Amino acid sequence: MARRKKPPASQSPIEKLERLVQQAVALAKTARRNRANLSGDNYYANKLVELRADATNIYRELAPVTAGDSSALAEMLEQVFAAKPPAKARAVAARDLLFSLRTTWRLSTNAPREDDGLFPLSILSQAKRGYLVTIGRQMNGSFSQGWYDASAVMMRRLLEITVIEAFEAKGISSKIKNTSGDYFQLTDLVNAALIEPSWTLSRNCRRSLPMLRDAGHNSAHGRYYHARREDIEALRAPCRIVIEEFLHHAGLLSRNPA
Repeated sequence: MARRKKPPASQSPIEKLERLVQQAVALAKTARRNRANLSGDNYYANKLVELRADATNIYRELAPVTAGDSSALAEMLEQVFAAKPPAKARAVAARDLLFSLRTTWRLSTNAPREDDGLFPLSILSQAKRGYLVTIGRQMNGSFSQGWYDASAVMMRRLLEITVIEAFEAKGISSKIKNTSGDYFQLTDLVNAALIEPSWTLSRNCRRSLPMLRDAGHNSAHGRYYHARREDIEALRAPCRIVIEEFLHHAGLLSRNPA
């Protein structure tokens, strides 16, 4: 029997599990044809144990859908990879398992991850400001769902807040307030940040700030403008550069995180 090939690392957990199910069914057929007992100590029985171990580990990687779906999947896995079920029972369980993986479970893996979008939430979490994480989650979630104007507007809000945080941390928030004590709008905030002598902005940050400002303005106020995916994707690097730099100026990020 040919040596079992491991699935490519690029495959998703769902695809890996599908492959293992197919291998288990094929292995059981071959063992039956060669009159080998899958409960004994032989090549086929040992290979089935290996497949079962791999499947169990991959099952643990899956994001849970519901407790009921998880329980049902576990039962089907037990039937497919157990040594004793009749051939028909194994085949039925494998068919039902593959159907579930390709429908219910595949949909669950397509749910957007928190770091998908414009800025990693793991970095915002380091700042220990819940409101930054909330805004970042809405920004990234909007991007993942294809709501590109909404994503740009939330990016605009995140930019405003991080710039304000930096001014407040330096004790110079009065520089970005009007005579009524209200903070400037984004355009004036950006202008003030660009000329503020309390910090030295990197060249990339200085170049990216106007880009983020204009993108936010267009999505928030452009009557006929609608952002497209490519518009927002072009902001990934600028957003990362600017937000992270101002979080450092605000003292909210460590230079050497643990």
